[in-house]
Amino acid sequence: MVFLLACSSGGGDTQDAGDAGNAQDSSPVDVANDSTTTSDAGGFTGLHVVGNAIHDKNDKAVRLLGVNHSGTEYSCVQGNGIFEGPVDDAAIATIAGWTANVIRIPLNEDCWLAINGVPANASGAAYKQAISDYVDRILAHGMYAIVELHWNAPGTTQATKQAPMPDKDHAIDFWKDVATTFKNRGDVIFELFNEPYPDSNQDTAAAWTCWKSGGTCPGITYQVAGMQDLLDAVRQAGAHNLVLLGGIEYSNSLTQWVAHAPNDPDKNIAAAWHVYNFNGCSSPSCYDQYAGVVAQSFPIVTTEIGEDDCSGQFINTLMTWLDSKQQNYLGWVWNTWGGCLVLINDYNGTAAGAYGQTFMTHIASVPH
Repeated sequence: MVFLLACSSGGGDTQDAGDAGNAQDSSPVDVANDSTTTSDAGGFTGLHVVGNAIHDKNDKAVRLLGVNHSGTEYSCVQGNGIFEGPVDDAAIATIAGWTANVIRIPLNEDCWLAINGVPANASGAAYKQAISDYVDRILAHGMYAIVELHWNAPGTTQATKQAPMPDKDHAIDFWKDVATTFKNRGDVIFELFNEPYPDSNQDTAAAWTCWKSGGTCPGITYQVAGMQDLLDAVRQAGAHNLVLLGGIEYSNSLTQWVAHAPNDPDKNIAAAWHVYNFNGCSSPSCYDQYAGVVAQSFPIVTTEIGEDDCSGQFINTLMTWLDSKQQNYLGWVWNTWGGCLVLINDYNGTAAGAYGQTFMTHIASVPH
């Protein structure tokens, strides 16, 4: 998410909330399917793609409905420890009490790799162990976990904000190590990058080429690691886990996602999608035109949904549309910052106004 200060009031982050200025490309999606939609990771026990659905280790179709828990992307670089808010068993049980079955955990590249001056007590082994223990507690509650690269920076620049694309300097090493850490936990999902916005946040051929292949990209001053680079790093580490790839324009545009989907020897990838009421693609007609086409061939995990008017009407329409496609979604955000884009008022799980109540009630009403 790109943080929207007008609707958030704390959290130590610049409050992440999608991109308010996305302009949607009108070009059609190429829906050619190169047989990359059925998992082929022989012997892999865990979440895997079958057609346009996600199946569990028992080959039963599951829908991922849950929440984002922010903090692990910024607290570590701001000298505030690793987490914001409780992450113990009781806290996870509270989230599960909303009938959520997945928690998304944003990560910081520098904190994971212990580089660029991040405090030692919140980086490297300490950071990895804390994240790994949190993931294990989530899995022990019968839930799934999504780990994703949220903050990064090239060279010696400290990762203190969201960048337009992964950096070749560190992101490949980051994913090799994350994949090695979680490769034996098949209920852990990898989202390769939070919200790409190459080519100055335009939906162009150059942006999609950068997205897939990286290298020298317009509007970006550093060498980019493309989605193919990161996926290759994950697979070369021996991890067969389900991998999510968000499109361009802060993961809101899926216009050319199918045409540029990276090659996966495991055939175990899905589209990540972010949808807020202020995004360029924020109406059912746009969903039908683009996401609907992707969902014919691949699963979609809408890893961030939200609205900045506090009403809940926008997300209700979006969730209903995703339900009609049997697809997946996670609400932003399980933190107590205040404002419109928080699901809760407190960590006892009290729903925050109409927005939080709408999300809680809706996910409880649909099978997953």
